Amino acid sequence: MRAIIAAGGSAGHVNPALAIADKIKEIYPGAMSAVLFIGTPGGMEARLIKEAGYDFAPIKMAGLQRSLSPKNIIRNIKAAHLYLHAGRKVRAIIKRFNPDIVIGAGAYISVPVLKTAAKMGIKTAVHESNSYPGMAVKLLSRYVDKIFVADEDVKKRIPNPEKCIVTGNPLRTNIKMQDREAARKKLGLPEGLTILSSGGSNGSKAITNAVIALLAWENECGGINHIHSYGRNRGNPFEGVKLNSERTIIKEYLDNMYTCLSAADLVISRSGAMSRTEITAAGRASVQIPWAGSAEYHQYYNALAMVKKGAAVMIEDKELSAKKLVEVVSRLCQTPGKLRDMEIRAKEMSSEYAADKILGGVLDLIK
Repeated sequence: MRAIIAAGGSAGHVNPALAIADKIKEIYPGAMSAVLFIGTPGGMEARLIKEAGYDFAPIKMAGLQRSLSPKNIIRNIKAAHLYLHAGRKVRAIIKRFNPDIVIGAGAYISVPVLKTAAKMGIKTAVHESNSYPGMAVKLLSRYVDKIFVADEDVKKRIPNPEKCIVTGNPLRTNIKMQDREAARKKLGLPEGLTILSSGGSNGSKAITNAVIALLAWENECGGINHIHSYGRNRGNPFEGVKLNSERTIIKEYLDNMYTCLSAADLVISRSGAMSRTEITAAGRASVQIPWAGSAEYHQYYNALAMVKKGAAVMIEDKELSAKKLVEVVSRLCQTPGKLRDMEIRAKEMSSEYAADKILGGVLDLIK
């Protein structure tokens, strides 16, 4: 099988795309398959895809800005110019590579790639990792042959729901969750309820400030471990904060996130597609704090899907405060039965065979 995959923009698009590529290479090893990624040269995809060992063809593209300030109007004109010239470059790449299938991962780079492939008569599919479909997937729904979606809610919000197949979000096969006790020992933490919190790789000042108050409450209670990532390039907001060194791990960035996730009883996080996928794969209870600045507020719908299933509680950005976070976490910590039930519900939402389902849908298209 020869596949072109268009991915970019965020980890929520790139990581599922890499998981699909991994599955293709697993089923069709060695010379039996070839995968080429198309993405933007300045995006995170350029680094992540090359690190994963896949070939990468760069195409300059830019997303549209929704707020129409004078600066954004100029940026949108430049984005339109790049889009108009992308088709010719994409066509040349497709002709040279000669794929059986072209797959998009929902980012804006998917639009010219999949539209061009569809016009060339090549089978196409797109994957939407969020519970609320982005503009790219809505635009592509009329052109592509199949749409792989995270959950049933997405189908209600796509113009061509008959093309949808619910697969969930694939997680890369080289990522392994660990036993909770073993993960805590590996981190050097003692026994006790363990909380993991993060505002994402770039951090969140609002979440970190609320966590500082939460740590004070935990110190009063005793017996609670806490792991927190405050984000890159933000300085250390914990300077001068009294911490329990035995039970607290505070870092700018967690390069061992899966060990930390495995060790946790409760996760406090943003509601990006990958966060949801990882939390449900681990089967962990969570407090979801969707980022108000996410496109079309899609993180709210990701969190809402988890709340509906009983896998999480949600605090909206506008409601987040130190008092609110302490109130919610203390209530959950005092009801361990509730935490265990949320873990079960989260695990039920996991997409262990998402990549297999996506590959099965692709094979149906090209067989």
